[in-house]
Amino acid sequence: MCKYVVVDLEMCRVPSERRTDKFHWKSETIQIGAVLLDENLEVVDDFVTYVAPQYGFIDDYINKLTDISRGDIVNAPSFKEALTKFVEWIPHDSKVVSWSDNDKRQICREIEAKDVIISRMEDILEEWIDCQKIFGDRMNSTRCYKLSEALVAADIIYEDGAHDGKVDAYNTALLFAKMKREPELRLNTYYRQAISEEDSRLSFTLGNIFSELDLQGMLFA
Repeated sequence: MCKYVVVDLEMCRVPSERRTDKFHWKSETIQIGAVLLDENLEVVDDFVTYVAPQYGFIDDYINKLTDISRGDIVNAPSFKEALTKFVEWIPHDSKVVSWSDNDKRQICREIEAKDVIISRMEDILEEWIDCQKIFGDRMNSTRCYKLSEALVAADIIYEDGAHDGKVDAYNTALLFAKMKREPELRLNTYYRQAISEEDSRLSFTLGNIFSELDLQGMLFA
């Protein structure tokens, strides 16, 4: 059976005046957090490191959002060093999972812009799993659910501390494991009831509209 590494990145903003022709992105990685799910889908290990940004910096907004300070990244490894350590930590018989594909795209952007070459990275990116998409499919919806909403909907008691790489990775892992275990995802009773009532109101509204259209058609026929 396969193991899974669930990862989450935290990022800072890169002001327009600090961007270059090669690095023209609006954000840059400042933390990598991850947990390892074993073959039984149990969390058995974790990984976390700060990352020193090359172009961006931690402003007051990011500091309040992530609780990461400028002091935290003073002696932090570079993106290449941090990503290398992360890849070395990933077991060979595992696939990487994240909430949405944003983290995958961020890694691809920084790899290209910073000329980073790491063994196995291409294979890891090739088999990357988007947990947000899986949840949307299980909900029969094209919505881009927030992780917090998905956790509540799936009736998961999760660890508080959003926008901390390791915490978000852990919470994503709880949801991913539950979806792997349950062929039919069991939802929170109150959430399921709220969705049902919302669908009923929508059906009633659409029914009224179509009835009105039919009536108008009869009047003008």
